Amino acid sequence: MKRRLGQILQVLLATLLVLYVADWIVLRVKTGGRGTSTVQVEQFLKSPLKNHKEEFDYLGTVAQPCVPSLFPHGSEAPCWWVERHKIQWVS
Repeated sequence: MKRRLGQILQVLLATLLVLYVADWIVLRVKTGGRGTSTVQVEQFLKSPLKNHKEEFDYLGTVAQPCVPSLFPHGSEAPCWWVERHKIQWVS
């Protein structure tokens, strides 16, 4: 039982590794090494106040860099994720 579970885990990890490397290669070929896009997101500032209260201030719309891929690469999130999370909280 444990041996079979170990084999399944190895296959899953190998599949994820192959998917990540293939995603990186497609990203580099598709974008010519540039690899970044931008998505407009709204930023809000969350400031703590006394008595466990918080104040929220609108900071404006900012161009958030992202990569057009399935997985995050470098320090940038994938564009499909940023598109679905267009509101960012800054503390």
